[in-house]
Amino acid sequence: MVYMFNEVFEASQAIRRLKVQGARNIAKYAIKILINFSRELDVASRGEFIKAVLKASKILCEARPTEPLMRNGLKFISRSIYESDEYKVEDLKMLVEEAGNLFIKMVENSLEKICIFGVKRIRDGLTILTHCHSSTVNEVLIRAYKNGRRFNVICTETRPLFQGRITARKLADIGVKTTMIVDSAVRFFMNDVDLVFVGADAITSEGNIVNKIGTSQIALIAHEARTPFYVITELLKFSPHTMYGDYERIEERDPSEVWKSPPIGVEIRNPAFDITRRDYIHGIICEEGIISPHIVIEVINRRYPWLYTSQ
Repeated sequence: MVYMFNEVFEASQAIRRLKVQGARNIAKYAIKILINFSRELDVASRGEFIKAVLKASKILCEARPTEPLMRNGLKFISRSIYESDEYKVEDLKMLVEEAGNLFIKMVENSLEKICIFGVKRIRDGLTILTHCHSSTVNEVLIRAYKNGRRFNVICTETRPLFQGRITARKLADIGVKTTMIVDSAVRFFMNDVDLVFVGADAITSEGNIVNKIGTSQIALIAHEARTPFYVITELLKFSPHTMYGDYERIEERDPSEVWKSPPIGVEIRNPAFDITRRDYIHGIICEEGIISPHIVIEVINRRYPWLYTSQ
């Protein structure tokens, strides 16, 4: 059985070391790994099969704590097989594949709808500030540009791993006028900004969002400058356990990402994410439209009621 988990352990390391980046990419990758794992399982009973799939899911989920989209996808699969009446292992394998592909389809469909709503918010001549690299935010900006909208984008470099450079490169490649700034220069430029677009790694039951470290500071600066601050994200990033009193865990990464050889006696802290309160969010652009963060839990309950039973 240990040998069968090798691919799962290797995949979890790839996620942990950021060889796979972006919540959507991580979720799809983990689901495909779980599907492949289930195909190769050589067990005789339903109980053994479910036990192995749950163990593999747990290994993948533990790769990065702040990844509810991946967690929800893997639990969607686990719930599908656990609640099924299938007892034949071959039928359960097919069910894992069907559930995994269905979740991936839900994610892809949500992106299409998000882009429709997000593009409508972009007009000619706007200056948009974004932070880190969100594939969802990028897709909205790219589609707006391809639809003929002409606008400027200011990207933060996003220390310590400079994910903002990914955003800047992708936008510049298609012709979007793009400016790169250091994270601490956001206040200097905010008065020139018309909209702030950021992604999200998690949505809490209170309507707060968890995103790349520095997001909450940008939200505060935007609030001070009266600049609309939008979060562009799938509702599938909702974190169900926050309904029951738990907090979404904030991942702290390797200090060497900040300073490879610090002086003796200097402690390095490297939180990867922070929490932005709903009071500073103008709206969440999601597959249901542009909604207030104050009603996010009602909207999720209407669209994805299974999320509340996926814990």
